[in-house]
Amino acid sequence: MDIYQDLLTLRDEKFKDFTASLTPSVDKEKVIGVKIPLLRKFAKNLDERTKKEFLVSLPHEYLEENHVHAFLIEQIKDFGECIKAINEFLPYIDNWATCDCFSPKALSKNLEKLEKQIYVWLSSPLLYTKRFAIKLLMNYFLGDNFKNEHADKICEIKSEEYYLNMMIAWFFATALAKNYEQVLPYLQNKRLQKFTHNKTIQKARESFRITKEQKEYLQTLKIK
Repeated sequence: MDIYQDLLTLRDEKFKDFTASLTPSVDKEKVIGVKIPLLRKFAKNLDERTKKEFLVSLPHEYLEENHVHAFLIEQIKDFGECIKAINEFLPYIDNWATCDCFSPKALSKNLEKLEKQIYVWLSSPLLYTKRFAIKLLMNYFLGDNFKNEHADKICEIKSEEYYLNMMIAWFFATALAKNYEQVLPYLQNKRLQKFTHNKTIQKARESFRITKEQKEYLQTLKIK
C-alpha cells in the first residue's frame, strides 16, 4: 500500500495553501493538503500490517504522512508501547501542527511514569520534543494534578524559539484558568521571559475561564 498515493486522492489545493501558511517551518512542496478529520479516518482504516510497516518507515517525506503517523500512535493502547513509539517519532517532528495534533489516551493510564518521561523530554535539545512535553503537562497535570515543580521546570527553559515560547505561554495561561492562585506568583515574580510573560497575560485575558477582575489585574502585570 502506497500511503502517499492514497493521500493524494484526498488533497485539497486550497487547503494545501492554507496549511502551508500556518506551518512556515515546512517546505510547501512537502504539504499535500489533506484536512485533519480525513487524515484521522485514513489512519483508522489502515490494515494492521500497513500500520506496523508505516510506523517503522521513518523518516516520512510529507507533513500529512507525519500526521498519519501521529494518529497511528494514538491508536496504541499499551502505555509502554505508546511511549516507545513516541520516542521513535519525536526526533522527526519539525512543526507545531504535527506536535500538537496527537495526545494518546494510553498516556493517561500511568501518570506517575508519564511524569518521569515528560521530565526526560523537557531536557531534550529538540524544540518540538520540549513543546510536546509541555503540552502533556498542560493536558494531564493541571487542576488537581498541578505541581509547582512542573511550572518551575518550564520556567527554567530559556529560549528564543517562537514555537516553544508560545507553548510555554499557552501552558501558563491555561494554568491560570485552572490553578489561578498557585500560578499567579510566576507572573508577579516575573519568572518568565518578557515575550512569554506578556503572551501568557494576553492569552489569559482572552480566556472565558478567567474572571473580569482577574483579567484586569493580570493586565497590570504586563512588562513594558
